[in-house]
Amino acid sequence: MSLPQPTALVLRGQRFDAARPAVMGIINRTPDSFYAPARHADVDAAVDRALTMVDEGVSVVDIGGVRAGQEGDWVDVAEEIDRVRPVLRALRERAPGLLTSLDTWRAEVAEACSGLVDLVNDTWQGTDPELVGVAARAGCGYVVSHTGGLPPRTDPVGIDYGPGDAVVLDVLRVLADGAARAEAAGLPPERILVDPTLDFGKTTPNSLALVAATARIVDLGYPVLQAISRKDFVGETLDLPADERLEGTLAATAIAAWQGATVFRAHDVLATRRVLDMVASIRGDRPPARAERGR
Repeated sequence: MSLPQPTALVLRGQRFDAARPAVMGIINRTPDSFYAPARHADVDAAVDRALTMVDEGVSVVDIGGVRAGQEGDWVDVAEEIDRVRPVLRALRERAPGLLTSLDTWRAEVAEACSGLVDLVNDTWQGTDPELVGVAARAGCGYVVSHTGGLPPRTDPVGIDYGPGDAVVLDVLRVLADGAARAEAAGLPPERILVDPTLDFGKTTPNSLALVAATARIVDLGYPVLQAISRKDFVGETLDLPADERLEGTLAATAIAAWQGATVFRAHDVLATRRVLDMVASIRGDRPPARAERGR
């Protein structure tokens, strides 16, 4: 069987590939995240959760200071920096080998956190054109996203990409263009992640189609990030609230991993780590931890 081969992601000398997919653990320094257990209003609580994730098998910890959706108060640049930088600084001191990611669309925030992060997770499709340059100059990785052209913190309304696989074609075009801009800014391909950005600027059928089309995104030749965890498309598909979406999340995770995605952004680190390791072993990319039965 011919399987899609993931493009490796390399951050600060650490490599993630078919044999070792990455779990990106979610830490939200927000009081209003859609999934309550990911909210960490206190810096110490955020750091403690990140260190627990290390024991659960996390690869990268993604720190965000602004809710993605429209609900909640507006957060200005200074407040966003105040939310994320103390956590990133504490993690560099307490777990210097841990890879960190900054979830922001603002170049000023990334500049303020330079030297403390390994990846800039730009979830709003390059809204700030300076952000990719900040990532390149800092030696970080960079996430290229697809949000359908919507501005930050916009919930999707009236979305229509057209018939058939039009949404997949639009995502492929935008991600290829964004990755080319990242390379032009000085980033090597192994530090450029492409993310179809499920739910953002998309209907539930759109997001389901993009999970099913993961292999086509892998074919772009960059490491693929799938941010599936407990999202609305899982909830609408199964008619479940956020705190009951784990099984649906893991099912979609397994399908995307089988098709060659390299990185998975997750609230449930331990469960995601086990799913990815199992899929990698079924694919033949990772040997079992033990193989004693029948000997």
